[in-house]
Amino acid sequence: MSGTGTVARRLKSYVEGAWRTGDGEGAPVLNAATGEVHALIGTAGLDFKAALEWARAAGGPALRALTIHERALMLKAVGLSLMDQKEEFYLENFATGATRTDGWIDIEGGIGTLLTFASKARRELPNTKVLTEGPVEPLSRDGTFSAQHILTPLQGVAVHINAFNFPVWGMLEKIAPTLIAGMPCVVKPASQTAYLTELVVRRILETGILPDGALQIVTGSAGDLLDHVIEQDVVTFTGSASTGQKLKSGAAILQNSVRFTMEADSLNASILGADAGPGTDEFNLFIKEVAREMTVKAGQKCTAIRRIIVPQSYEDAVAEALSARLASTPIGLPDNENTRMGALVSLRDREDVKTKVGLLAREAEIVSGSLDGVALSSGDAEKGAFLSPILLRCADPAGAEAVHSVEAFGPVATVMAYSDNDEAVALAQKGRGSLVSSLFTDDSTVAREIVTGLAPFHGRVLIGNRRSAKSSTGHGSPLAPLVHGGPGRAGGGEEMGGMRGVKHFMQRSAIQGTPELLSAVTGQWTEGAAGHSDIHPFRKSLADLRIGDQIITKAREVTREDVEHFAEFTGDTFYAHMDSEAAKANPFFDDRVAHGYLIASFAAGLFVDPEPGPVLANYGVDNLRFLTPVYFGDSLKVRLTCKEINPRENAEHGEVRWDCQVTNQKDEVVAQYDVLTMVAKEWPAAA
Repeated sequence: MSGTGTVARRLKSYVEGAWRTGDGEGAPVLNAATGEVHALIGTAGLDFKAALEWARAAGGPALRALTIHERALMLKAVGLSLMDQKEEFYLENFATGATRTDGWIDIEGGIGTLLTFASKARRELPNTKVLTEGPVEPLSRDGTFSAQHILTPLQGVAVHINAFNFPVWGMLEKIAPTLIAGMPCVVKPASQTAYLTELVVRRILETGILPDGALQIVTGSAGDLLDHVIEQDVVTFTGSASTGQKLKSGAAILQNSVRFTMEADSLNASILGADAGPGTDEFNLFIKEVAREMTVKAGQKCTAIRRIIVPQSYEDAVAEALSARLASTPIGLPDNENTRMGALVSLRDREDVKTKVGLLAREAEIVSGSLDGVALSSGDAEKGAFLSPILLRCADPAGAEAVHSVEAFGPVATVMAYSDNDEAVALAQKGRGSLVSSLFTDDSTVAREIVTGLAPFHGRVLIGNRRSAKSSTGHGSPLAPLVHGGPGRAGGGEEMGGMRGVKHFMQRSAIQGTPELLSAVTGQWTEGAAGHSDIHPFRKSLADLRIGDQIITKAREVTREDVEHFAEFTGDTFYAHMDSEAAKANPFFDDRVAHGYLIASFAAGLFVDPEPGPVLANYGVDNLRFLTPVYFGDSLKVRLTCKEINPRENAEHGEVRWDCQVTNQKDEVVAQYDVLTMVAKEWPAAA
């Protein structure tokens, strides 16, 4: 096992562009499973004010000089490098008390989250430095004054204070959206497992991929770090609610209105639906999921199940099934292949869990496990922070308080019964806000009634049943595309959520002005801005194409024969196109009308340049709206304008968004939409 018979490593902090050791020998950090000193840690004498200033002065400008896609590709390269070195991280992981399976969630789960953010940023965000949000807001009748919301990177530093239980994932899921947004990071891992975070940061910095100042790490006490944050900085915290509240009330944070996001541990619940009795697939899935959440990472997960809410008639069956499954779980050294549950992260944590179980036992009885001893398949129960899974049962959950407010942060959960769906929801709500809740049911009514009651009190709700059993990621797995956080006791914060997470590190501003000047700021053509035309814009590669390049086509008349041919050819014989009397009875039409898709097809025929050229493909249409009916004899023309250019960093093409406006002979807009095309960067293409 890592740490056995070896000299303890003195951890360093990477600040101001160098690895620096704090003053003194450092405090010992123990191997959770063996009790041996694994590392020495300390930050005395380090200049945290200078570290923050260096991030703002060096890291921030370097990141903001890159486009979003350039930042995302940078993170992709970092993630692939880390994945190649994962075995080194697994060896270090054993010292945290976690098994290899536990480590997979942390290590490969963290790297996978980094790579997911890098991929989603390139798919979902434009290759730009300024993001627009929402439509342009017209502010004047003549179109000379408009507004657009934009998002720009904050010009400070993000300080990420992480918990001990996920030393890799906890860091990577925070720095990924931060760096994509264009903000530098200072990572402060929990001391108990900082050695693993420090190792991963070392490997990241060794790649040389990140610009100077983009990433720093503080291993040990944060000292006066938060005394030097300013209004452009962001602080995120994962850990206990009490510590989070203390940090959130810091003088500099309050005085400077520093953004503070907290993700605190919570009393997460899992509910068994009334339809999911013993013998059903849902009952079996529920037992398996609860047992897994109690034993993975020795129950030291912010998303672990703490309250097991079941129908009264199934309470005995649930307690018996869970007790049997937990009793058969091999506990021991995390690097032993037979071990299914390792150690808690420290002996101090084990004592804290025992104290909390004592408080819970005032309202509930222990039905499985013991605080007095633990049967191990390997290891030393005195030296390692081992504890058997503890299952409690509360007879009066509605009248109890501790089971809804005291969290034993370990392999501990309490069974409690409910009489109907309303009571199940009420019991879950007594947790006063949680990160996640789950419901196991195959009944749509149960799902609707319970989930709508859970949602206002939870950041995420998982519904499990037989149909999703093989594909479900489970109760305790935060995923990069989904928000992670929760209201109330859970901290009131929000992380990840795909590209929502990137925006947490940007400033939303409303920009007002003329369409031309808005376009200059956003890099997007805006209605009312000038258009310009020399040659057909489809003849231009990205090297020559400019925002505002435009073509206004000749007109084409829509005839009865056109509409009837289109109806016969496509099979769309909807009455409004084919039956004059029925169409006149429709309050929206005066007579038979042309198909909307016929209008879009004619528009394409009008604006497309048919010869081979830099436009490679049409890959979609956005925001298509048919605004005015088109009748037989109406004449249509198209104004097509280059609206946005989005070059691909690692390809020979980019995406171009075109504003397409179709008008009739009265200059009424009959259709409006965005055309999306792939356009070559150079044309003719390089051989």
